[in-house]
Amino acid sequence: MKLPHPVREIRTINALLGGADAAARRLGDETPGPEHLLLSALAMDDGTARRAFARAGADPDAFEAAIADQHEAALRAIGVEPVALDPDDIDAGPPRGVFRSTPAAQRAFQAAVTLSKQVKPSRLLGAHVVAAVAVEEQGTAARALRAMGIDPHALAEAARAEAAHNPSETPSSA
Repeated sequence: MKLPHPVREIRTINALLGGADAAARRLGDETPGPEHLLLSALAMDDGTARRAFARAGADPDAFEAAIADQHEAALRAIGVEPVALDPDDIDAGPPRGVFRSTPAAQRAFQAAVTLSKQVKPSRLLGAHVVAAVAVEEQGTAARALRAMGIDPHALAEAARAEAAHNPSETPSSA
């Protein structure tokens, strides 16, 4: 992959994947999935993921709770009563070793990178992750978005619009 600003892109990718790993561990998951990538995108400095949610009339701060609700519902569906996570038991340290994620997260990340190459200047933004994850029809992220009453196609469109309208390079961002 040819990167126009490799240092910035590598920092963005490291922040996105590291944030997804941290989100997964915070929610008690061993391996990051698309929902964790989306949570990480919502925390990115570029702000495009949060603005995409706002464009779609959705509250980005409610997404993590919606994921937790989906995890609890899935456990109850198989007859297991959820137990609250003890914050002291959560490994919140930096990621260790090679980044590993679910196949669905890998597909979402690749789709986000592909979307980032469709705008000029090419730059991976949180909105690209939102657009990539929003179109997933199955999985925790899809169920959480539906539970929040979000139209996934409207969210994906809002994310694409946000990415297209993101201000181009500034001297301080290079």
